[in-house]
Amino acid sequence: MSEERKSVLRLEHITKKFQGLTAVDDVSFDMKERSIYALIGPNGAGKTTTVNMITGVFPPTSGGVYYRDQKVNGKRTFEIARLGIGRTFQNLKLFNSMSVMENLMVGGHEMTKIGLVNFCFNFRGARREEKMLKERAEEVMEYLGIADLAGRNVKNLSYGRQKIVELGRAMMMKPKLLLLDEPAAGLIPSERKEFVDIVLRMFEEGVDIFLIEHNMDVVMNVSTYITVLNFGSKIAEGTPQEIQNNPEVIKAYLGDKYQQITAEGRRG
Repeated sequence: MSEERKSVLRLEHITKKFQGLTAVDDVSFDMKERSIYALIGPNGAGKTTTVNMITGVFPPTSGGVYYRDQKVNGKRTFEIARLGIGRTFQNLKLFNSMSVMENLMVGGHEMTKIGLVNFCFNFRGARREEKMLKERAEEVMEYLGIADLAGRNVKNLSYGRQKIVELGRAMMMKPKLLLLDEPAAGLIPSERKEFVDIVLRMFEEGVDIFLIEHNMDVVMNVSTYITVLNFGSKIAEGTPQEIQNNPEVIKAYLGDKYQQITAEGRRG
């Protein structure tokens, strides 16, 4: 008899309202450890709002967010990051005037201990922490295959390279749970494959993945389990096979054309 997997990320009756508009309505799910968990749905379904509540960008109106059974709503974003949760953003949050190395070092600033004021006056401590951040950034760039871009200004990189840098910044804190918001959006097929290969390698090395993604070829090929939102409410959850055959999901999101394509693929 196999041991039941522990909960990594659990949402209990999460609701978020903005001035009377309900963006997320009573959503619950339980992501187990050693899984790639996908959250999908049409634009405006509440997916990014859900991630923003998980990471402390804003609090839920009601309900609870739990990371490894510890309640995290009410904590600040840096406190949640220090627990082992990293994220990327749907819209890149890179500093365009800075180099790849500098962007990654900024992403690791929560690893530092001396604080901004002490950083200005404690020169020895500042140099020590800067050295630590630089070494970690070099490790991450080597892992991602972008060490040759360390000194390049990010605004001069292709969109695909910028996406990798964004992932690298999320990796700086050595997260055990990584939330990826539309990581494959805007990537050409070769870039998408490269990104997915990196994510799968991270998963194999022990990082659990929570994924928001519109590319169904990515979702259906890499996900362990899927939750579907529509108009802020959960309409389905299950394995990729269950989701792509769910009539309500097909009607609300995937469409009959997707069902036809998958059916033809199985016959082929």
